[in-house]
This record gives sequence, C-alpha cells and structure tokens, in this order.
Amino acid sequence: MKYRYCFHCGSETTAIKAEGQQRAFCPQCHLILYENPLPTVVVIAYNANDEIAFIRRKVEPGRGGWSLPGGFIEISETAGEAAQRELAEETGLSGTNPELVGIGSHLNGFYGDILLIGYSMKIENSQIHSGDDAAEAAWFKPDNHPPLVFPVHEELLMQWQRRRRNGIR
Repeated sequence: MKYRYCFHCGSETTAIKAEGQQRAFCPQCHLILYENPLPTVVVIAYNANDEIAFIRRKVEPGRGGWSLPGGFIEISETAGEAAQRELAEETGLSGTNPELVGIGSHLNGFYGDILLIGYSMKIENSQIHSGDDAAEAAWFKPDNHPPLVFPVHEELLMQWQRRRRNGIR
C-alpha cells in the first residue's frame, strides 16, 4: 500500500479490499486512496534521413542507458505540449504537430506505475545536443540503435515503424 496517511486529513490509513484490490482507506474521511499511474510522454523524433533521436539518461531510473526522449506531463499542460517541451529540454530539437503513436505502461521501482503516451514528430533542424537530464543525445537508424533501457520504448518504436510501413502517419 502506497499511502500510509490520508492526503486529505493526515489520518493513518487502513487496508480494505475494494474493487478486487487491496487499497488504502481513511477511516476519518471514509475515503479510498487510489493509486493511479503517473502520466508521461515519450517522443519518436525523426529527421529527413529517417534517423531517430535517442538520449543516454543522466538520471534514474535507467541512468547511463539509452531511451527515447520524454518525461512527466506538467499540470495545465497537454500531453502534446509536454512532448514538445521534453524533446526540446533533452535534445535541443524543436518539433511540431505531435502525432499519437500509442500508449503503454511501465512499472518501475523508482516512480511506481507509469503511463506513457507516445508521440512522433518530424524534425526539420537536426542540430541535436544533450540537455536537461540527458547525458548524451544522438541520431540512430530505427533498426540500428543501442539497446533501450525501457522495453515499453521499444514497443512504441515498433508500433511507429509498423504504422509507417503500412502508410499510416
């Protein structure tokens, strides 16, 4: 159980079975404290040479490993806006018209359950550089990239490649 104390009143929670799962319950507020996934975005940024932007992570989770650029959606920001912001922060690249690729999830020991919303964006200016929480940023061909630290990134990349092969943008 994630919540030991009620985030509304501060009372200690108890465990109850609700909707088939063990959940934290506040006996003071009579409130079930649901544990929901954290919303994030991941970006498949591609250039005119059909290369994709990847980053080497500078921070946990997955520090030192390669991934697609991405991160958490901020309050009052749409998922598409978050995709553009995260891409710029981590690679210096500007993308427009984010196109939804797919949605995945990832359970990790660092943040818990993560909901990933995958977008693709064609990049006109290919001047890539690492920034924010990226130790390195580089272009790779889709079928010749380093191993990715998060399997869900690979799954979204494969969805994107299938869509492109089938002529779906």
